[in-house]
Amino acid sequence: MSRIKLSLVLFLIVLLNITGCNPSKSKDSQGSRADIFRSGSVSDDERIRQAYQNQQGGFFVRSSGVVEKLLKDDTDGARHQRFIIRLDSGQTLLMVHNVDVAPRIGNLTIGDRVYFYGMYEWNDKGGIIHWTHHDPQGQKPGGWIEHKGKRYR
Repeated sequence: MSRIKLSLVLFLIVLLNITGCNPSKSKDSQGSRADIFRSGSVSDDERIRQAYQNQQGGFFVRSSGVVEKLLKDDTDGARHQRFIIRLDSGQTLLMVHNVDVAPRIGNLTIGDRVYFYGMYEWNDKGGIIHWTHHDPQGQKPGGWIEHKGKRYR
């Protein structure tokens, strides 16, 4: 293999690992927080930024942010715990956590850092993260929120 081809292959392998697109890793999102943030939180924050600018959504992301505001639960239909976080990039997201499927996040306060894996959806205020729970029907990857070392899924 030529030096150029070998360099290109190595570059692609590194790129896939950095962006979390490593096919050898499980897609069930069960990794530890250290594994998750080693494999692409920066790129997911960038994906969120780009999706917000392009008014796109409908994909899973891993990241973390600081709780900026606690909101009343949404009780219309399935019950959802709601709060706003600010990513390290400065972008805000509305977290919508289904408490009919997953446990409520206990003792959540302003200033707490939360880690999450969930689906990003666009809105004009920065975006929404939902599907932060397991899939009761086993059809989709499960999401989660981690707060003070405890994972809620």
